[in-house]
Amino acid sequence: MPGMHAMDDFLNAEGLRAALGPATGCDHCAGLQCAGWESVTAPLGAPLLQPLGTLRDPAIDEPTYLERHAEGTSFWHARAPVALTHFPYNRCTVWRCPQCRRGFLQYTEAGGYYVDHRVRAIDPALIEA
Repeated sequence: MPGMHAMDDFLNAEGLRAALGPATGCDHCAGLQCAGWESVTAPLGAPLLQPLGTLRDPAIDEPTYLERHAEGTSFWHARAPVALTHFPYNRCTVWRCPQCRRGFLQYTEAGGYYVDHRVRAIDPALIEA
């Protein structure tokens, strides 16, 4: 199908920015208000979102767990940088709204006794290589 991507397509910062529309969204994706990481009951997908690819670099066997934070931000903060080479971004899949191209990241945290599906809308201004 034209415009569809395999989930194993690796996206770097330039490719990610080029694939996304503005961070504002549209009526189709307006229910996803997740400027910072938010837990969801299950991974999100079609028909709400269209798969784009992954931020997991296939050349790196075990991506780092180091986090990157701008001054005054934390993991959950809405203005935290989308630091592609840092955790959890280096383990995310990338999705977008099929109508407005607003981007979303998904990451699943697997703890000892739980699985936590997380989603975050992508503000292109916060993307760091």
